[in-house]
Amino acid sequence: MKLFITADIHGSLNTWLTIQALMQKTDILVVAGDLFDTRYGNAWHPDYDPNAIRRELGSLDRQIYYVYGNCDEPSFFPGHGHTLTFFFNGRTVFLHHGFPRVQIPAGTDIIIQGHTHIWSLEKQHQQIHMNPGSMARPRNRQATFGILDDTHISIRSLETGSSLKTITL
Repeated sequence: MKLFITADIHGSLNTWLTIQALMQKTDILVVAGDLFDTRYGNAWHPDYDPNAIRRELGSLDRQIYYVYGNCDEPSFFPGHGHTLTFFFNGRTVFLHHGFPRVQIPAGTDIIIQGHTHIWSLEKQHQQIHMNPGSMARPRNRQATFGILDDTHISIRSLETGSSLKTITL
């Protein structure tokens, strides 16, 4: 079992379908906001289909951790928040979008955020900070996602599947 970590999908149905194809049945999906982009979304773009994503998300048979991003309208997919703390393999994970800034709870081991559309992975003191970047709209032209398993956390290239950076836990 591992976490498949993404953010900033912005209602892209093709990106959503790609995520589903890449995940294994036991993977847990983590979305650090802007999944739907129902605040500013481009309804004229043929790939923009937040309703299809919402329908699929509601019927998925897998565990999902999701927080709203600054482009998500909470009324479109109620029942979530802007921050979420959960536990994975004995580690405390704090999930938020990255805008607006939030207070990181004490005792957090791994912080996951989105918003910038640029991947990053670094260890600061005893905490690991990850931004999985964006598969749909990367700002550095490199579509990426994150993986967290029992022993490693990494950023992977969507194009090649190879690890761009890995930290051993």
